[in-house]
Amino acid sequence: MPRPHPKEFRDDVVAVARRGEAPVAEIAKDFGISESCLRNWLPRADVEDGHRPGTPTQESAELRELRRRNRLLEQENEVLRRAAAYLSQANLPGNDVPARVRSSPRTGSPSR
Repeated sequence: MPRPHPKEFRDDVVAVARRGEAPVAEIAKDFGISESCLRNWLPRADVEDGHRPGTPTQESAELRELRRRNRLLEQENEVLRRAAAYLSQANLPGNDVPARVRSSPRTGSPSR
């Protein structure tokens, strides 16, 4: 996959295309990019500039990062919830003897 063009380059090409002084195909050829590439850049630039509804690139990246962070926090919360449940079981009345010292219900001997 080819490297993306720098943002400044894209902005310049879109600005020239918006002036409407030449067809999109000619502008794309002059700048050495494909016509489809320029046709993709134009609506994306409209969203970025607020001329069209949609989610700007920076906002999309921030949203992706927040979703990733939220998943991680939910996982950490689940681990803490399970640890709290485990520890609360150990503190129930009658559970003052550690589990490995308690006698086995089948043999009556300490379990190991």
